[in-house]
Amino acid sequence: MAEKMKTIIPATLTFISLTLLATNVFAWGAKELENEKDAIVFSAEVARGNYKVVSTPDVKKWLDEKKDLLLVDTMPYEDSFKKNHIPGAKQMEFPIPEMTSLDDKTRANLVKLLGMNKNRLIVFYCGFTKCTRSHNAAMWAVKLGYKNVYRLPGGIKAWKESDYPVGEVK
Repeated sequence: MAEKMKTIIPATLTFISLTLLATNVFAWGAKELENEKDAIVFSAEVARGNYKVVSTPDVKKWLDEKKDLLLVDTMPYEDSFKKNHIPGAKQMEFPIPEMTSLDDKTRANLVKLLGMNKNRLIVFYCGFTKCTRSHNAAMWAVKLGYKNVYRLPGGIKAWKESDYPVGEVK
């Protein structure tokens, strides 16, 4: 019996180890495949929108340097912006599905928000990387002739995960 146990225990431990390894490799592969799909979708949005992308630390640096930039939160006012936003951001809600047209009222509101300086540094953000509200806003700013347009992919989620301060409306 003791001799049998010497064989069974290592075999069982090997089986358990291989099972855990296979589970982790599968989970890692599935997650990375999902990340890859998201990256391809994001890349296609940026290409269609013809805007630039900026990282969360870079936006924080620009704000700390007091660069002349317009920061626009594209999330709903009541459900999101009012609760937390990047300090100094202005708010203009955009829809999630890609906008193939822009009605006159939205166009006028966007131009009013962005101002007449077509070279001004403008950064749009929404909730998180998969959120396409900021894509719509950045894409339409470019279509309206603005030249220095950026999208902050991680949005307010990445901002908060970086432990940067958030503003709220009381």
